[in-house]
Amino acid sequence: MKALIGGNWIEKPQTLEVRSKFDNQIIDTVPALNEKDALQALEIAGQGARISSQLPVHRRIEILKKAVALIDSRKDDFARTIASEGIKTIREARREVQRAMMTLTIFAEQARRIVGETLPFDSMPGSENRSGYYVRTPVGIVSAIVSFNDPLNLCAHKLGPAIAAGNAVILKPSELTPLSALKLGEVLLEAGLPGEILSVIPGRPQDLGDVLLTDPRIRLVSFTGGVKTGEKITRIAGLKKLQMELGSNSPVIIMDDARLDEAVTRCVSGAFAAAGQNCIGVQRIYVMNSIYNKFVDAFVTQTKQLKAGNTLDEESDLGPLVSETHARHVSSMIQNAVDNGAEILCGGTCEGTVFQPTVLTGAGSAALMDCEEIFGPVVAIYSVDSLDEALTEANKTQYGLNAAIFTESLRTAIRATRELQAGTVLVNDSTDYRIDLMPFGGIKHSGL
Repeated sequence: MKALIGGNWIEKPQTLEVRSKFDNQIIDTVPALNEKDALQALEIAGQGARISSQLPVHRRIEILKKAVALIDSRKDDFARTIASEGIKTIREARREVQRAMMTLTIFAEQARRIVGETLPFDSMPGSENRSGYYVRTPVGIVSAIVSFNDPLNLCAHKLGPAIAAGNAVILKPSELTPLSALKLGEVLLEAGLPGEILSVIPGRPQDLGDVLLTDPRIRLVSFTGGVKTGEKITRIAGLKKLQMELGSNSPVIIMDDARLDEAVTRCVSGAFAAAGQNCIGVQRIYVMNSIYNKFVDAFVTQTKQLKAGNTLDEESDLGPLVSETHARHVSSMIQNAVDNGAEILCGGTCEGTVFQPTVLTGAGSAALMDCEEIFGPVVAIYSVDSLDEALTEANKTQYGLNAAIFTESLRTAIRATRELQAGTVLVNDSTDYRIDLMPFGGIKHSGL
């Protein structure tokens, strides 16, 4: 595929190979853009920001809704692209396409709700004959940087609101999964988006440099990725708005009055969807002592029924990890847990990038599993004596994106929603539950 700069499709002699994460076969190539290309995209985006701010709201709505219709007409192609270039199975990819369509629909609807407010100036003595109002205006140029694990819907979550609010956008997809982003750019142009408003620039971070973070013409950086990169952005971005989602280590509490079968099923799904490469996936489960053994037995039984394999295989329940390097990282974190007292009840093995779903128990508090994000198909289950202990353990990490509790007690549920330190608290579902109209964001190192 070609790259997109200000509505123009371009080729370059330097290319990126897009490879299957399952068998490492080349599935396509894209131009590898550099800092000069990023500066060109910025120059055009200045024009695009002026054009976008003048687009009537009804045109923004029409463009986004037409894009949804075009995706719907090509949903099989989009799903196959997601599964081919990424880590999701074809069944998971189909769900991501549906989510991306819903995401763009939500922001098309939200465009008409960008409203202002009148101000009661006469609330201050001496201002009886004055009135005023404010309106919300576009920020201008948005730099949007996404990770590999949701290559279509993450892009929709950045492009949708930027376009709905009248901005220009430069989208930097992951160099590992650029095809879905480029296809989305193609759809938006076909839907009538003026070309100057959008650039989609694939490239290696070291080639693009920091221009998409530091250039003063950029007024907002929207980033999804790791904590270390997020910290770097806060140091170098300068005076501009920042939106960052930086990962998690999501805890779930299982109370002794929980509907056990439902809790097991939803936590298994929440732990191993997208092979665990999911910022809101279940990583730690705290179970009351009285039901601990029963929960663990049922959880392991269900986990062993999952099939890890080729993303394009309709029978696969989870696909590969993003790279063999990441597979080695996941293995090292499991070994660290074992060194700190953990027992592997199932899984723990890897062939290439295909990692078997893994369940650990008995990890000590010094284990990396207990405090860092593993981003793989691994879950640790802990026994606790009380809700107080569970809340303390759940809150002790540097992260705070999603948390969850299973209970039939309204009093317990309300306490948990107040005391769990997370941007979202789920009751009677896993941390992986999400619909795209929900607000999304964390506290602590999970983002801004």
